Amino acid sequence: MIEKRYQVIRRQKPWRDAFYYQKSEVIYQLTRVFCQRFLPAHGDRTVDQMIQAARSGKQNIVEGTEDGATSTEMHIKLLNVARGSLQELREDYRDYLLARGLPIWTEGHERFRRMKEFCGRHNRVEDYQPYMQQWSDEEMANTALTLCYMTDSMLHHALQYIEQDFVERGGIKERMYAARTGYRRSEDEELARLRQEVPALRSEITRLRQLLAQHGIDYGQERE
Repeated sequence: MIEKRYQVIRRQKPWRDAFYYQKSEVIYQLTRVFCQRFLPAHGDRTVDQMIQAARSGKQNIVEGTEDGATSTEMHIKLLNVARGSLQELREDYRDYLLARGLPIWTEGHERFRRMKEFCGRHNRVEDYQPYMQQWSDEEMANTALTLCYMTDSMLHHALQYIEQDFVERGGIKERMYAARTGYRRSEDEELARLRQEVPALRSEITRLRQLLAQHGIDYGQERE
């Protein structure tokens, strides 16, 4: 087995455990309910666009994380696609609010701080489900906006970490080379150590044979 220090396949945190994935799943489910409740069932392309953007954000995180075990390039590319999809969705929510004269909650709005704290503490779909059929379109849209901003920020920091890891450890080709050369170096060092031990072992065998001879024991006969 290859030692951990020579590991080729990058250890990945399970995507389901990543807060940015969990929040992206909330965004997707929230968007589906929002479109069902507040947008026309037919004749409005915005519905498909919003749902597809929300789904793309979630799915590209999954694919990017899975592919990231062997390809840093794909990991970075797909997480950036996820960011782009969520930014597109964010604009759709902004357009919805602006087109209807509804406020976008920012610093200074009486409900902004509580909403931000709620979204910061809660990452699971089940935390939001009790409210999805109760919130108004203004409340749902602003909650989705906040979640989009938070998820985008988390993805930004994740990408910075991935890029730094690539700078320090390289991609899979570099890791394969390091693993192979490291393993061979370890084998060469072990072989050299064993070769150094051979003279000492031979000397010990000679000493033991002499000791047996002193006691009248024939080493060859004993072996038979």
